[in-house]
Amino acid sequence: MTVHNLYIFDRNGACLHYAEWNRKKQAGISKDEEFKLMYGMLFSIRSFVSKMAPLDMKDGFLAFQTSRYKLHYYETPSGIKIIMNTDLSVPNARDTLHQIYSTLYVEYIVKNPLCILGEPLQSELFNTRLDSFIRALPFYSPRAA
Repeated sequence: MTVHNLYIFDRNGACLHYAEWNRKKQAGISKDEEFKLMYGMLFSIRSFVSKMAPLDMKDGFLAFQTSRYKLHYYETPSGIKIIMNTDLSVPNARDTLHQIYSTLYVEYIVKNPLCILGEPLQSELFNTRLDSFIRALPFYSPRAA
């Protein structure tokens, strides 16, 4: 089990933060293009799920998986979107993403007067704490295939 990468987007689709741990294959495009593609895909999937769901889904879109990876999604009431790609064996990571938001993003970004909300995250403390948090997860493995 492992974590491949993590994105944090604002409500307008700007990528505020990106980090990767065990990503084996690069996209072959610039990071800006990759961020736009990821956000566009999320926007489309959320729209599709909300229109096609047979029941009223209070939580909305949570995750999807392919034959190679699983994408976990969490959106805050303020529109911050946190996306984590993992391998297929990782269970639902909604609580993990919520914890990243509430204990890391809020504590080290929102409450930091030096951080400008809506701008890419420049906090070295946030980066360090996020990396430590991900590496401490029970499903993180640095040697995963």
